[in-house]
Amino acid sequence: MAEFPMGEFGASTEQFVASWTAGISEHAAKTQALSDRVASMSATADGAQGAVRVTVASTGAMTDLRLDDRVLHWRADEIAATVLAVMRQAQGRLAAQVAEVAAETVGADSETARAVVGSYATRFPEVPEQDDPGYGGWGGRGR
Repeated sequence: MAEFPMGEFGASTEQFVASWTAGISEHAAKTQALSDRVASMSATADGAQGAVRVTVASTGAMTDLRLDDRVLHWRADEIAATVLAVMRQAQGRLAAQVAEVAAETVGADSETARAVVGSYATRFPEVPEQDDPGYGGWGGRGR
């Protein structure tokens, strides 16, 4: 079996492996920072001229719902439709927040950022602001 002198090749291989390992560790730390920040984020939206306010967690799950007394004069289906519409607006804000955090942590053009932001954009598409009639929902009939 032939033996190869290591010399400079051995030193450069060790440097390459050390650099590669450091790069992986740095990427893992940045990815963990992204994960931690995304897990702690939330988004809030208002509707019906502030009569309904919904906050969602990074998972899209509703974590807070505020209704003012104006909703007492709405039909139940109007309340439900407005709450769902406002919740979708709040969820739709998550992708932009995730994109900002991804750019700050792993870089906007990284494969990790594209995957995470793409996942949020698919699950929670941005909902355009709608005309706010000030009563129980878009298309509803407030009383």
